[in-house]
Amino acid sequence: MHLTQVALKEDIARYFQEDDLTRNLFYMERLPGDLVTCQLYIKSEMILSGLPWFKTVFDYLGESDFAESISEQLEGRSFKKGEVLSLGSIPFSKALTGERIALNLLQRSSSISTFTQKFVEKAQKYNVKILDTRKTTPGLRSLEKYAVRCGGGFNHRLGQTEMWMVKDNHKTFFGGVDQAIQFFKDMGAFYNPIELEVHDEKEFDEACERGIRHVMLDNFSPEEIKKIIPKKPQGMTIEVSGGVNLDNIDGYLMEGVDAISIGTLTYGAPPVDISFKYQREG
Repeated sequence: MHLTQVALKEDIARYFQEDDLTRNLFYMERLPGDLVTCQLYIKSEMILSGLPWFKTVFDYLGESDFAESISEQLEGRSFKKGEVLSLGSIPFSKALTGERIALNLLQRSSSISTFTQKFVEKAQKYNVKILDTRKTTPGLRSLEKYAVRCGGGFNHRLGQTEMWMVKDNHKTFFGGVDQAIQFFKDMGAFYNPIELEVHDEKEFDEACERGIRHVMLDNFSPEEIKKIIPKKPQGMTIEVSGGVNLDNIDGYLMEGVDAISIGTLTYGAPPVDISFKYQREG
């Protein structure tokens, strides 16, 4: 079942008929169909993103013309508190049915984009990339990682199998760095890179000896990272992760650090405020 269907069923389960997908929202038939003009009220400063999901809700409700009329040029733009965006007209029944789901998705995406941009603005002068993680809301990963990109960040990986990451649990289970690395090499995915999560300088030295190209320094302090950087081999990328936030990120921005991954981009973004309003035409 599509995300939109799941969300609508959750909101109006009593009136949702799965056996007939062409008319499974007969709840709408009981509502007035008078046309209403719709607006988005921007109530806090933000990067607006998530319009593809917002539009999908109304497209699913049979208002494809309304969805298509929403300009793609609005996506990823900065907006100030107090701005109003006119969206066009749809029947009251469709506006009432879809408004909360569409707005929830739009606000979730815009919150992440707005938060991500704050990190990107600090990091870009050092050419350090801001990455997300897999700490996403189940079922919303595509939206949340899309939102990171709209905010100027980058996706670390969409799922486990896009890159093999050797973490502390792997090292413990397999009996050490060598055994864990060999396990993933034996997976036979020729183009899949391996990233090694290291927890101290000794493990970093082991990564260098084994020719690991991608290394994550997990929960290293800025002082510890400065000791590591001079040892960085040519061609290696160093990612910093663990405990980085807007208040302390400046200490981690230094030459030799290629990227910083930040889980709170997707699970801790402060909410933005948007209202969906409509008035009867005529």
